[in-house]
Amino acid sequence: MKQSTPIRIILADDHEIFRDGFRAMIRKQPSIQLVGEAGDGEELIRLARETKPDVIVTDIKMPNIDGVAATKFLAKEYPNVGIIALSMFDEENLIVEMLEAGARGYLLKNAHKDEIIEAIRTVHSKHTYYCNDTSARLAQMIARSRFKDEQKVKKQEFTEKELTVIRYICQEMSNKEMANQLNLSIRTVEGYRDRIQEKIGAKNSAGIVVYAIKNDIYKVV
Repeated sequence: MKQSTPIRIILADDHEIFRDGFRAMIRKQPSIQLVGEAGDGEELIRLARETKPDVIVTDIKMPNIDGVAATKFLAKEYPNVGIIALSMFDEENLIVEMLEAGARGYLLKNAHKDEIIEAIRTVHSKHTYYCNDTSARLAQMIARSRFKDEQKVKKQEFTEKELTVIRYICQEMSNKEMANQLNLSIRTVEGYRDRIQEKIGAKNSAGIVVYAIKNDIYKVV
């Protein structure tokens, strides 16, 4: 379905080179409009007040006011704005802090442009976005954190085979490993994975892991 008006976003990052690349990428997306850029949390808050964006994409570590503090303020002041945290690989604790502060998703800074667009659209539609490269450890940290996913997913019924696939995903098994274990084709396993994601509104394995732990389908040892 075509979007009638572009999603209005602000980017906050203290590295000008990153902002340049992001801006160039967004210019090629007619469904998304960059309405402001900030180099720190203080400027981000000022821009949010001025432009009233739909989505904010913000670095976690920034001068003056960092991403966590800015997110706490903005999530309280503008609860309808979707906030996406930008992170490095080694910032798992900070990602959890951002989600607990009110972010609705996160991306690694080296995420592919297609994933960035998907994350913006997902968060704009009031759903949570977990980065495709989320480690099992981080997914477990999120599941056990104070982060509350606002996405309303009613309790789902799963077949025994689906529950087994969910638990294998939580154990970081590949589709090939699951297929060997269950004596199924890889294509059949992919079908199970797709159905599970559709049932719970997850975009990837991280969403499945968080859901499974929060709903006591999988227990972390």
